[in-house]
Amino acid sequence: MVDLNWTLIAQIINFVILVAILTWVGYKPLMKALADRQAHIAESLETAEREKVAAEELKLEYQQQLAQARNQAQAIVEKATKLAEQTKEEILQEARTEHARLLKAATEEIARERELALTAMRNEVVNLSIAAAGKVLGQQLDEAANAALVSNFINSLDEQKLGDLKC
Repeated sequence: MVDLNWTLIAQIINFVILVAILTWVGYKPLMKALADRQAHIAESLETAEREKVAAEELKLEYQQQLAQARNQAQAIVEKATKLAEQTKEEILQEARTEHARLLKAATEEIARERELALTAMRNEVVNLSIAAAGKVLGQQLDEAANAALVSNFINSLDEQKLGDLKC
């Protein structure tokens, strides 16, 4: 059996006093430190959660801005394409107009040159005809008679349309 002596009782009393002192001095501050640490961890978790939500909102905002920037870039490209196509059509139309104008001017120039050539050829034919008629007749006709004779000859050629050329 257990022997109860004063030493055992003193040890029990000392142990109880030691436990009371440690509870009063050590347990309360330790529990307070643990509670503070638990509160700090909980606050850190809440802060992390708020920052995570803020980061997701910021990410969505950046994605929206990026999509908007892409849409604007696409609109700019489409506008530039339309402008280039319109400019191309304007340049082609101007080129066609200039081509038609140059063609018309060249045609008119050719017609004028042809008329000049025909006039020069008529004058040459008149001179040759007068010279030939003078030699055939053996005499020189007066100017009025020469002009009337040649005009009648040329008019008869115009009426007959000899050859491919129009006189």
